Amino acid sequence: MSTKGMGFFAQGYLRLYQTYGKKVHLEKAKFCLQWLQENRCPQFRGNAWGNHFDYQSRAGNIAKGTPTIVWTGLIGNAFLDAYEVLGDKQYLDVAKGACDFILDELGWQEFPEGVLLRYFPDSKNVVHNSSMIGASLLARVNSFLPNPRYREKAERAIQFTLHHQTKEGAWYYGVGEKWAWVDSFHTAYVLESLAIFIRATGATQYEPALKKGYHYFVKTFFLPDGTPRYYDFKTLPIDIQCASQAIQTLVNLRDLHPDSVGIAVKVAD
Repeated sequence: MSTKGMGFFAQGYLRLYQTYGKKVHLEKAKFCLQWLQENRCPQFRGNAWGNHFDYQSRAGNIAKGTPTIVWTGLIGNAFLDAYEVLGDKQYLDVAKGACDFILDELGWQEFPEGVLLRYFPDSKNVVHNSSMIGASLLARVNSFLPNPRYREKAERAIQFTLHHQTKEGAWYYGVGEKWAWVDSFHTAYVLESLAIFIRATGATQYEPALKKGYHYFVKTFFLPDGTPRYYDFKTLPIDIQCASQAIQTLVNLRDLHPDSVGIAVKVAD
């Protein structure tokens, strides 16, 4: 069972419940949220989630049970969705606990241009999408439970990543030669996180960077028939997350480009 997957299921069922008002969707959303509360990483303060299996990627190895800011941030946002839809404060409290984990257990790296929130405990990897996901959660929780610490760290994390936006509007996966690639779904994570931050804080000075990045995303990562491209320079491999994240991002940021929904439909087809 995937904690990250259960977070996405919770969000999906909440959307279905909002749309159709069916009790079955509400029950399934609550089941997912309860399961997530029962499957947190218990050895850390606050609320945190990781994989139930060892994980390997180009970023390195992450042992089973190690919490990450990506899993925690995405799941924290699912609990905030539940709070907004259902009004149950227990879900807001869970999201706040995720913020406390991000700041008190993971921490951050300081740079002249801002801060980078750590991917996992003691991580030294300078990765943009993970830090942005954490920043989006901090900013969104701050909009319900004002905390200067949440807002300050979120904005400095935003400033760090925007400093590294290319002249075309893209972001490399991270800083340094090892991380020098541009791909679809990690770009989408950055864009959605930036949009969440702007909505939560009203910091409209960052909208030009969002619009530039989103237009780059739309023109770069899709073939005319809707096939999602993995990289900025080639299509293969065809990857389910490039497709699923594209649909979500194109719909959620649809006001930024007139072709957004049309492309999302092509991707789904």
